[in-house]
Amino acid sequence: MTQPLLQSTLHSLPLLSRGKVRENYAVGDDLMLMVATDRISAFDVIMAEPIPGKGEILTRMARFWFGLLADVVPNHLTDIDPETVVAPAEREQVRGRAMVVRRLKPLPIEAVVRGYLAGSGWKDYQQTGAVCGVALPAGLKQASQLPAPIFTPATKAELGEHDENIAFDRMQQIVGAELADRVREVSIALYRRAADYAAARGIIIADTKFEFGLDAAGTLTVMDEVLTPDSSRFWPADTWAEGTSPASFDKQFLRDWLETVPGWNKQPPPPALPADVIASTAARYREALERLTS
Repeated sequence: MTQPLLQSTLHSLPLLSRGKVRENYAVGDDLMLMVATDRISAFDVIMAEPIPGKGEILTRMARFWFGLLADVVPNHLTDIDPETVVAPAEREQVRGRAMVVRRLKPLPIEAVVRGYLAGSGWKDYQQTGAVCGVALPAGLKQASQLPAPIFTPATKAELGEHDENIAFDRMQQIVGAELADRVREVSIALYRRAADYAAARGIIIADTKFEFGLDAAGTLTVMDEVLTPDSSRFWPADTWAEGTSPASFDKQFLRDWLETVPGWNKQPPPPALPADVIASTAARYREALERLTS
């Protein structure tokens, strides 16, 4: 495993953007190098300390899912070795944590699929009996499995801002009805396939989010990351129970710890992470990777 990377410093390629975790560099006019750092965010705030190995885990997991789900929808991954597109002195920064991908026109929507009631969906249900306008049966509990997976889109926020859950008709207004229908259909198909695969390995995928873009021909293409602990809620099936906040193989452990920090209002600067919180978070990410890909 390489040394933890809080921020990449590549000079051989033009920097396009820095996100909460990933940094994107131009490779010519139609390709992009995506570097997954070891940063972690919670409540849309980037923590000051890296989670060792996290970027490599995210990259390995995304590559795995891109391969497994390639027959459902095209993805943006290429077979170009990231180490071949940077200067020799910069190869260590991208080794194991980067992908060369096709540049797309991104849709301004987070495509969220929920199979279980958790997080903001649980809060919404308690208040309205629905999630993002999708009516659900009465009497569901926290962590209840839904009768069928539901599609609950969100708008993509600027860095440091919060994504906003929206109703499906609002998404139709933003991207057009035909494309919105296609994104919903594909997202649910991806979720169902992945959830079935994970269930056979003792993991419940409670919810996840996808990002999509269009290529030059207008083909819908899944992009960014897919079904990683950063974009999904993974629960061990053997300890899941309705009415609880299940243990998880994702950043929920970090969120739960942050909720106990006196006086932190979920705004920068974040509290310093203790060594045991860093180690425990890293261990959960590693276990998700090992269970799903081995």
